[in-house]
Amino acid sequence: MEIELGSSSRVLRVAVVGSGPAGFYAAESVLGSGISVEVDMFDRLPAPFGLVRYGVAPDHGSIKRIIARYEKTASRSEFMFFGNVDVGEDVAVDELHHYYDALIFAGGASADRRLGIPGEDLPRSYTATDFVAWYNGHPAYRQRQFDLSGEVAIVIGQGNVAVDVARILSRPVDELARTDIAAHALEQLAESAVREVHMIGRRGPAQAAFTGPEVKELGRLNGCRLVVNPADLELNATSRAELEDPGRRERRKNYELLTVAAAATSDLDSGDGDNPHRTLAIEFFKSPKELVGGNGVEGVVLERNELVGGAGSQKAQGTGENSLLPCDMVFRSVGYRGVATKGVPFDEARGVIPNDRGRVLDGGTPAPGMYTAGWIKRGPSGVIGTNKPDAIETVGCLLEDVRGLPACDEPSRDAVRELLSERAIRVVDYPAWRRIDAAEIERGKAVGKPREKFVTVDEMLEAAGV
Repeated sequence: MEIELGSSSRVLRVAVVGSGPAGFYAAESVLGSGISVEVDMFDRLPAPFGLVRYGVAPDHGSIKRIIARYEKTASRSEFMFFGNVDVGEDVAVDELHHYYDALIFAGGASADRRLGIPGEDLPRSYTATDFVAWYNGHPAYRQRQFDLSGEVAIVIGQGNVAVDVARILSRPVDELARTDIAAHALEQLAESAVREVHMIGRRGPAQAAFTGPEVKELGRLNGCRLVVNPADLELNATSRAELEDPGRRERRKNYELLTVAAAATSDLDSGDGDNPHRTLAIEFFKSPKELVGGNGVEGVVLERNELVGGAGSQKAQGTGENSLLPCDMVFRSVGYRGVATKGVPFDEARGVIPNDRGRVLDGGTPAPGMYTAGWIKRGPSGVIGTNKPDAIETVGCLLEDVRGLPACDEPSRDAVRELLSERAIRVVDYPAWRRIDAAEIERGKAVGKPREKFVTVDEMLEAAGV
């Protein structure tokens, strides 16, 4: 008798690996498909929500409200959370195939891309990934060290992550103290000597990857003067054409905001402004060629760029004109790449799982029952909401394939629990996560914060009571 997956006689068993936005949107889409289905979600950390918990800046608490949507998915009886389970280590991908008809890999992109220039690994040259995870209390980054004793910091990159780093370095610490920033980071930022931040981009203001709200916020930081060189806002004809494109309204708004900031900079230079505690400079048309220094970073050699190519595809091309910008530390924020999971095909060059609309490809052929969503599928692009249509596309392919999927041998959630128990894996299910959550919120009340995160796995497991 043929098994009909997703029917009243045989529930479709789906494992989602990764509990960030892509994972939750995928789970929501599968559970809302109208077929009989169970979704088990795995994460190597005891806490869910991935990027929302450990990537969104602590002073952007409103963005974290999306968690309420994920909570609705997690509250369904067809959903199970397996926290503190590292797929590929604690349980092999081949083993998951024994218990699930389909696997969706949504592990994000957690590694930084490298600059590939001399001096990149000098002391006081840091990755944005490390810094962001450190101040957000990620257990794997708790012991990272950041020397903030110098006055000048350079942030290389102009995406929203670079803006977050520049803003955290520039924001008054008493404002950060009212957020869920990790206690160890708040303590060190309180002692920071940083007074000058430069955010460097290789292309121009018409191509900058940050968004309008981010630019506005940089111009409103208490005690911080935003500096934009008016000369950097002089556009070539191709860039002007880009900004006239109706599909690039966001970039045009960015440019308008930067123009306002440049005018304010001129007013300050003429003596009409105040004398703030810090300055934050946004600089365009520059690429780092070398980090220089003896016992640590002391400066960055920057090459002046010009733009070449057609509208929408302009590239930065070096002019050979170099300058040295002295500094005390560098934060590198030039993009993310995914990390391979044992047993899953991986494209090392692109840092993603090879796929066709979410169907995992193994040697160019779809791997039965294997799918992917989010940054590990498409690369690090878009905002949190971008993961929703991306996940819907993936789940759509899965549903198209249901009739042809090979049925797993043991479609049992209890069997998965038993396997992990035999291996002494201390699984954090969703009720256990809620105990961690409640304890963090209670800790936060004591210090006037929305929550005080646990920053080690042992602390979380103790709070979870597992």
